[in-house]
Formats: sequence, structure tokens, C-alpha cells
Amino acid sequence: MFRWGVLSTAKIGREQLLPAIVESENGVLSAIASRDLSKAKALGERFGARHAFGSYEDLLASKEVDGVYIPLPTSQHVEWTAKAIEAGKHVLVEKPLALDAKDIPPLIKLRDEKKVLVCEAFMVTYHPQWIKVRDLIAGGAIGRLRHVQGAFSYYNVDPKNMRNQLDLGGGALPDIGVYPTVSTRFSTGKEPVRVQANIERDKNFGTDIYSSIRADFGDFELSFYLSTQMAARQVMVFHGEKGFIEVFAPFNAGLYDHHRIELHNQNHTEAQVFRFPGTQQYRLECEAFVRAAQGGKDRVFTLEESVLNQKVIDAIFRAGEKDGWEPV
Repeated sequence: MFRWGVLSTAKIGREQLLPAIVESENGVLSAIASRDLSKAKALGERFGARHAFGSYEDLLASKEVDGVYIPLPTSQHVEWTAKAIEAGKHVLVEKPLALDAKDIPPLIKLRDEKKVLVCEAFMVTYHPQWIKVRDLIAGGAIGRLRHVQGAFSYYNVDPKNMRNQLDLGGGALPDIGVYPTVSTRFSTGKEPVRVQANIERDKNFGTDIYSSIRADFGDFELSFYLSTQMAARQVMVFHGEKGFIEVFAPFNAGLYDHHRIELHNQNHTEAQVFRFPGTQQYRLECEAFVRAAQGGKDRVFTLEESVLNQKVIDAIFRAGEKDGWEPV
């Protein structure tokens, strides 16, 4: 069994990844680390971890850990990913891995030197609903794809939340803007060549709280908006000449809506519904990661893909500072 270690007691870990690891078929939760040892022990007891550490360094030095999951604040992802690789651990790091695409190639070099697996945790790429969307588009179900439309929003004005703290990597684009971009790239196999953006920042937090974005993929366009201060909503629509595909809860299936997509025909007289009840995308992610780390051929989200996705986010930020198109 693959022995997992988790750096920090962050909410995403408590609510999503730790349960996924515990329920997985090929992994076991071996250790949890926190700078507050009592928190590590408490969470370890809750999820059955065998070891608790009062520092991240101690966990990375442990021989009882094969790989780590890193849900630290965004601004610390690159630093601790590098330290984990140096320690010879496989790494699953929460998105976004970096705040600038140029910070990722050094990790690729280090990964290759240490011969470990390092992946950004885009759980959506393991969900069967997104694999179905990809297959439908590739199979010509909607004909030529012309436009992708998306939205992702929630309301959070808590100044203590890292999503509202600029120095920790907060903001809508780093937190949720990565999802419309990665899901479009995953579903189509295409990369955008240029982007336009309108970005609004919170006067107190300094973080981006609203963006309206247009991306030119050459053969089709992607337009989406996102916000950390609007009513909660998620949707992605892939519109082609012969039909369209609507994904109702594209990123948090089971929370925003059911695990389902709909394929509509050209004149909107027929629709096929594809349902994926009970899917646990975080568990699928963890199990695929472990199989790949152990030499299997599972598709995982590579660091090379992380560079491409972050380049889009970087270009969107640049586009928000000017009028007109910005090259990716």
C-alpha cells in the first residue's frame, strides 16, 4: 500500500483528500504534519493516521511516507513541492501549483533528477463526466466546436480566508479561474493563442474578485466569468454546429448540482442525459496518482500540463492591465 503524508490540516484536505485517501483501494494515510502538533494529532486520530508530526520537515524526513499531498496556501506550493521532491517523495500538490508559469520548469528538472511523480491536483480531469465530454467532442457528437461558455462563482468576504489574502496567493483567478481553462483544454486538446480580460479587484483585499474573460483557441472561443463575491454558480457549455453539451456541476459535482451532462441536438428537440451518480473524483485522483507513482500507465495531470495552464492564467492577468488581445 502507498503510504501518504499530508502537509497541514487545511480544509480541502480535511473535507476532500483525507477521506479520499482513507477510502482508496491502494493507499493508506500514514502521517499528518502541522506546525501545531496537537492539530496534527487530532486530525490523525480522526482519520486513522499512524504518525503525527509537529513540522513539515519531520514528515518529509520520515521513512514511513512514500508520497505527500500538499494543501498549503498557494504562495507556499512551489517551495514545499521542491522540498518534498528533494526528500525523494512523490507529490500531489493542490492547485494552483504556482503563481507564475516560470516557477514550474525548475520543478520539472528536479522531478526528473529524483525520479518521482509530481502532479497538480486537478481532480476534474479524473471525473468520468469530463472524460465523456472529451470523448463526445472528439467523436463529432456536436460537430465543429464553435464556442465554450463557462461560469464559476461563490461569495466569500472573510478577511481571514486565504482566498482574500493577496500575499498568500488569494484571488478568483488563482483559485477558480484555473478550472474553466483546464477543463476546456482537457476536453478539446487545444491551447489558446490569445486572451482578453476585464478584471476587478477588491479595494481592501487587493485580490481579483471578478473577471470576464475571452480566449481565442483558433478553431473556437472560450468565454467565461468568475467571482469570489457573487452568488454561487458553476456551468460549462460546449456549443457546436450540430449540438451542444452542458455540464451542470463541472467542478464540484454533487455540491452545485448532480453528476450529469446533457447532449442536445441541433434543433433542440432531443437531449441525451449522462449521469455519474456516486462518483468520487478525489478518490479517483488519488488512486490514479498512486498507480502512476508505482509504475502504472494511468493518465495523470503532468507538470508539463501545469506550465501550459498557468501560462493562460498569467496571460489573463496581463490582459487585465490593457485593452485588446494579449498573447499566451
